[in-house]
Amino acid sequence: MPESTARPSSLIHTVYGEFVRRLGGWISIADLIALMAELDVDAPAVRSATSRLKKAGTLLQERRAGTGYRLSPAMAPVFDEGDRRIFHSLEPAELADGWVVAVFSVPESERAHRHQLRSRLSWLGFGNAAPGVWLAPARLLPDARLLLERLGLSAYVHLFLSAEYAGFAELRTAVASWWDLPAIEAQYAAFTDAWRPLAEELRGRARIDPAEAFRDYVPMLTQWRRLPYLDPGLPEPLLPANWNAVPARAVFTEVHGLLAGPSLRFVEKVTGLSHPQELP
Repeated sequence: MPESTARPSSLIHTVYGEFVRRLGGWISIADLIALMAELDVDAPAVRSATSRLKKAGTLLQERRAGTGYRLSPAMAPVFDEGDRRIFHSLEPAELADGWVVAVFSVPESERAHRHQLRSRLSWLGFGNAAPGVWLAPARLLPDARLLLERLGLSAYVHLFLSAEYAGFAELRTAVASWWDLPAIEAQYAAFTDAWRPLAEELRGRARIDPAEAFRDYVPMLTQWRRLPYLDPGLPEPLLPANWNAVPARAVFTEVHGLLAGPSLRFVEKVTGLSHPQELP
């Protein structure tokens, strides 16, 4: 397994999103500590991370057979959106579908909202065309609306749909200045380099140990789940030659297909929870 540099809170986020949601949404802190120990995260780090997630509103403390945490109901749409982006990675958009343009203006007295808008639009995959002007393939409009409404930022933003680009610079050149495509490619390359050897090794195995599957799968998924957000799914004519999202997606799909099931069985064994729910 490649060495994981993910923060404990990111790993816990993955554990809840991929497993705990399927098992009722609640897990005892003792079982969470046991699972995180498999990922070389010690108990104090788990307690500190869960405390931060509780403060952020992601988790709610709840006592059942023991003390534990469940997902906040407010996180349901966030995780549902994540499922769509993470497991159904965007294929390149069609150029004819057009663009969604976000224009925002924030008073100087509320400049913290300006920074939040920039960071969240960038996180969704929007490119920055000019100060206060961001754009993305048109199919990201629903995700943008949901995010802005959820964060209470919709009052600062105007959204437009545009069918085509009308000049003056060559569109491919303009796109290369609006998005940091080399940075996105570097993250895809890092993912492929880290996990392709595991994919190749797993192909030859007759049986995959559930505990080992969990130790590999959670860091892999944690690293992957950032990428479908940073990648806007630009139309193929606008992408660099040999766009390396394609091999990265292939590695993710293969490792996910091989390890997701055994990992879930391991979580069920550790927690005693069962009856997994089907998620998108």
